[in-house]
Amino acid sequence: MGSPALSQAFNSNWVVGGGGDFHSCKRFQESCLGSVSVGLGADTRFYIGRIRRFRICRSYISRSSKSCAACQDPISSSSRSHPHGYQTAEKESALILMRHGESMWNEKNLFTGCVDVPLTSKGVEEAIEAGKRISNLPLDIIYTSALIRAQMTTMLALTQHRCMKVPTIMHHETEQARTWSQIYSEGTKKQSIPVVKAWQLNERMYGELQGLNKQETAEQYGKEQVHNWRRSYHVRPPNGESLEMCLGRAVTFFKEHIEPQLLSGRHLMVVAHANSLRSIIMYLDKLTSQEVINLELSTGVPMLYIYREGNFIRRGSLVGSSEAGVYAYTESLAAYRQKLDETSKDG
Repeated sequence: MGSPALSQAFNSNWVVGGGGDFHSCKRFQESCLGSVSVGLGADTRFYIGRIRRFRICRSYISRSSKSCAACQDPISSSSRSHPHGYQTAEKESALILMRHGESMWNEKNLFTGCVDVPLTSKGVEEAIEAGKRISNLPLDIIYTSALIRAQMTTMLALTQHRCMKVPTIMHHETEQARTWSQIYSEGTKKQSIPVVKAWQLNERMYGELQGLNKQETAEQYGKEQVHNWRRSYHVRPPNGESLEMCLGRAVTFFKEHIEPQLLSGRHLMVVAHANSLRSIIMYLDKLTSQEVINLELSTGVPMLYIYREGNFIRRGSLVGSSEAGVYAYTESLAAYRQKLDETSKDG
């Protein structure tokens, strides 16, 4: 958990990457650096180190615009052009990974796999809460699985985003679907976030285990056997996929469709499932087949990666990270939030 002082600093309107008045900057610096620099986690220490290097009081941010400029022009700098027209302060893109909220079969402790079941009321709450946690991050494109629990989580989370853009599902199943779902207004396009569905991001297919109770299955086949079916990298459940097979489709899709978008400067979110995300994280964090066995992902918890110069840098914990400011670890992300704050205040 983050300290109260750091939480206060991040939740205020104080400037993280530039702008604001001198006294606010000074209070922010003292609050972060003076009160909470001892005993912090590596990620927080990294951020504080970045703060020390920032020119905290370098300029005032203009408050003259009262339009939705924070959505269309979230980051101002001169180092690189963003494909949507704004500039990024560093050569980096944000990648958010999120497992769907609790599903109705999660609640019943059933093997779900590729069976298409919706969220519980708790899952709805998790998705909304996750949306609040990512509400200050820029988003250009969202990728989700073809399963309803991931799509529900996506849509509910986006209702909380402060730029107020509308998530719009892309229908490319047929040429007719593509034509009928096309948006013809350029202004409306700019106020929309495309949501791309991909079956390759679906949960691992659990074969003959789908629909069975996990506890009862462990009692019938033994805990070790069920653990191997669930967590082993190579072992397949009966007529189902191994994690290795799931990784083959999920990571291939990531490399071919998602990574090029990050390389072009776009900010992305992927909403998927425990095993498809474990596969992607194995690729991002360069985990071994033994290390990934113990990787657990909580429902409805967003994880942030920074993509910079071909490298993925994870921010925060993979399991329920709640430390203050985990989503403002770079100057460009902090500047984006400042723009949102200014627009909200002026509006």
